[in-house]
Amino acid sequence: MNWSQLLSLKRAGDTEQRLRLHQDETRLGFEVDYDRIIFSDSFRSLQDKTQVVPLSKTDFVHTRLTHSLEVSVVARSLGRIVGEQVLKNHPNLEEEGFKINDFGAIVATAALAHDIGNPPFGHNGEKAIGEYFKSSKGQKYKEHLTEKQWQDLIDFEGNANGFRILNESKEGIDGGLRLSYATLGAFIKYPKESLPKRPTNEIADKKFGIFQSEVPFFNELAKELGLISTGKNGNIAYKRHPLAYLVEAADDICYTIIDFEDGINLGLIEEEFALEYLIKLVKDTINSKKYHQLKYKKDRVSYLRALAIGTLINEAVAVFLANESAILKGEYPHSLLEKCKYEAQINDIIKISVEKIYKSREVVEKELAGYAIITELLDIFLTAIHHKFNNATTNYDNLILHLLPDNLTENKNSIYERTIGVCGFVASLTDGFALQLYKKIKAQH
Repeated sequence: MNWSQLLSLKRAGDTEQRLRLHQDETRLGFEVDYDRIIFSDSFRSLQDKTQVVPLSKTDFVHTRLTHSLEVSVVARSLGRIVGEQVLKNHPNLEEEGFKINDFGAIVATAALAHDIGNPPFGHNGEKAIGEYFKSSKGQKYKEHLTEKQWQDLIDFEGNANGFRILNESKEGIDGGLRLSYATLGAFIKYPKESLPKRPTNEIADKKFGIFQSEVPFFNELAKELGLISTGKNGNIAYKRHPLAYLVEAADDICYTIIDFEDGINLGLIEEEFALEYLIKLVKDTINSKKYHQLKYKKDRVSYLRALAIGTLINEAVAVFLANESAILKGEYPHSLLEKCKYEAQINDIIKISVEKIYKSREVVEKELAGYAIITELLDIFLTAIHHKFNNATTNYDNLILHLLPDNLTENKNSIYERTIGVCGFVASLTDGFALQLYKKIKAQH
């Protein structure tokens, strides 16, 4: 892979080439990408989607929105620091007009969108959608779908749904948000379709990032960016865009450290654990006098969090730059933090977060409620929309159809298109609106 292709400013539907030298520096294409995501409905809905604690009304607990903004800030730093060295390593890029901030803008934008496809109620929302189709109610659709279409449903993946959201054409809106190909490449953590499942132990094959509905456009995108194809026997898979490693690192840094911080502020993790588990990350940068002068627990934890994030940013950059050549050749199968010198400390922090936060009674109870809500909404909406296309609607179905967007109830000729469309709609709901819809349909007050 080469950086000139990987930094493509092309957008879906372009008929003329976009050169970096011709860009307006006051309205750079990569920054336009950022603006388009910020102003999108899908991004706005993240303000009421779970990050750690579902349906929490505690003011300091992170939502998907605040998490995404923080990941974007970390990603921007990673991109700029890496970009400075990449430009030195590849002088031709500066001749083509590329600058340090281009790398920061691309990675920050991809990071901003990294959770845009996630369903309500956290990662269990994904599992709830998948398990609906594995259950007796959803099994009836299997015979009408290809093996890969069926896998898209039973392993419903927020990453793939995010790619679909960013690029889905609607009437009068071709190509969705029409982001630059460089940004889309950095967004795709898992550049493969749903089957074969985990064909290798490479980090890029851990999950999948493309539904069958987006395969044609994804192939065009990969070709334009010069991604390395790894698919065999007609299957679609590629090596990662190098900047996807930085997006992943930014997410890993934030959820590791900030979820831990949330757990402490919620009282689920004792403050003593913060110092015990973070000290090895911050020992070279902590000002002990300043730390002990901080009167309030929240301020002390915030100070440790800031130092820990700074440490891990520098470490992720070091790992990326040490392996840049291997990454460009598609020969780096790990995440950046997986091979950093703080791997053991990161794993210790994640382990205690799992025990104390993700498995806490409040989280488990609300995730159970999320399962029930998503399963019921899926069944009601799918039944109504399939009845419509089979000319078998009941009065109840007709009422339900009024709750769905017009683009879902029109021109969806295949069962797969209708089904993945309904899944996408349910995934787009916020935690609060999903609960509200569920109660109204069930006549609860």
